[in-house]
Amino acid sequence: MQQESERRSNRDRTEATRADLIAAARKLFTEKSYAETGTPEIVAAAGVTRGALYHHFADKQALFAAVVEQEAQAVAEEIDRASPPSFEARDALIAGSGAYLTAMRAPGRTRLLLLDGPAVLGRAAMDAIENRHGNRSLREGLVAAMRANMMTRLPADALTALLASAFDRAALAIEAGASAEDYRAVLIALIDGLSPVPPHARQAPPPARTR
Repeated sequence: MQQESERRSNRDRTEATRADLIAAARKLFTEKSYAETGTPEIVAAAGVTRGALYHHFADKQALFAAVVEQEAQAVAEEIDRASPPSFEARDALIAGSGAYLTAMRAPGRTRLLLLDGPAVLGRAAMDAIENRHGNRSLREGLVAAMRANMMTRLPADALTALLASAFDRAALAIEAGASAEDYRAVLIALIDGLSPVPPHARQAPPPARTR
């Protein structure tokens, strides 16, 4: 029983140290950039030793990858919360796209995910991270819309990649000061443009017959 308690305590300390390193690194990477941040600064900010950093991460790039993964997961969780399974497919896509733009306004997030991420980790690694998180949510929504015949059937992977690029471009523009409402309106138009029948042209269901 005591050994189990000790193992749990050691595991908790290990997880806490890892979380402290990620939090300290995120703050420094967003304030100074990846290139301008050194590992001595990270361990000092986290209050751990250099040995502890290398126990958890092979190098600074591996720590950066963990920061990016955590940020991508946070964005995906916001999207999932905004577009629950109870929503119709189109409504879920639109709610999810709005949630993405809102989530990307967290300080430093566009820099981490859209600028430094691809530059430091490479496009292939970033695609893999996004496909585990935000792009996974988007693809599921698109597939659901196609299965419900609310969207023209297209190759799901290609459609996900192109729409995700549009969302990313919108996030960067909004970060630079562009109108969020303008970009939201255009993204909704893009989603509706994929429908076999535009929403404004859909006929209301006939009234129920009465005897």
